[in-house]
Amino acid sequence: MVDVLEQFTGAATLQRSRLDWLPEAVLRPHEPATAAVQPSVAVLIPCCNEEATIAKVVADFHASLPRATIYVYDNNSCDRTITRARAAGAVVRSELLQGKGHVVRRMFADIDAEAFILVDGDDTYDAGAAPAMLRLLRERQLDMVNAARMTEGADAYRPGHRLGNRLLSGMVQAVFGSRISDVLSGYRAFSRRFVKSFPALAGGFETETEFTVHALELKMPIAEVATRYRVRPNGSKSKLRTWSDGLRITRTILLLVKESRPLQFFATVGSLLLLAALALGAPVVLAFLHTGQVPRLPSAVLATGLVLLSSLTLVCGMVLDSVERGRKEMKRLAYLAIPPAPPADG
Repeated sequence: MVDVLEQFTGAATLQRSRLDWLPEAVLRPHEPATAAVQPSVAVLIPCCNEEATIAKVVADFHASLPRATIYVYDNNSCDRTITRARAAGAVVRSELLQGKGHVVRRMFADIDAEAFILVDGDDTYDAGAAPAMLRLLRERQLDMVNAARMTEGADAYRPGHRLGNRLLSGMVQAVFGSRISDVLSGYRAFSRRFVKSFPALAGGFETETEFTVHALELKMPIAEVATRYRVRPNGSKSKLRTWSDGLRITRTILLLVKESRPLQFFATVGSLLLLAALALGAPVVLAFLHTGQVPRLPSAVLATGLVLLSSLTLVCGMVLDSVERGRKEMKRLAYLAIPPAPPADG
């Protein structure tokens, strides 16, 4: 009898040892696995030459989001940004292609999480707003929460940048909708669905415009909150160039309009060509009606060519509009292929 009990006990011990590798949620399905159901959060910080601020940014987000993993992607810094970020407790990686858009593309491809916070490494954004942004993202099952910048002084937001942001935001709102007021904000919360369906084609600071247009084009559920925007600390220099970056962002908006609203874009171009043709051709037609002659033959030929070009432009817009509808359907299907995050009460 004792031998039988010893054999049974040994077999049970062996069976338990074989099950040691299984997670607790499988071994005890009746017990709630609180750690497993909590969404993972990744804080993404693209930076270049931010040794004066990066340690504080990492520390602030560690304090606001203790369970989040903070990633710092260095973009060819020539100072001690990497050393200070690693010492502050961040996971440090690198991207060699210069430009914020290239860094965002790499981060979105490499990192997987349930929710993402994207923020600049210059210590101008308030880390204390991140928990509220994530809570809003999860409770309303949103795909993006944009942080609209509220400044406390003129030094934090230069007049040229303020005016440029208003003009560029107005252009986007006029074409794609007015659900976002601060198109160029660098502080956002994203769902996994947004991140893994975002094409990330931009190379520089125009990537913020791509975020907004991508969300508006696919009719994603989004929201915007007001957050504090402060001046850069001493020793930190902005990489923004008012005119060159403004022109690049304007060019990006025009390209996005051409790609996303081809009929609207080419109809506008065609209308301008038609107006030019009428301005050149009207005197020629009036002269012909009065005299029966065409005294300005070059103007008549040019006006005729502009009318033909206007018609051709409109036809191109109609064809590309049909193509864009198919592209939008494919983007929508890629977005729907990613499962949504569970509701906050689930």
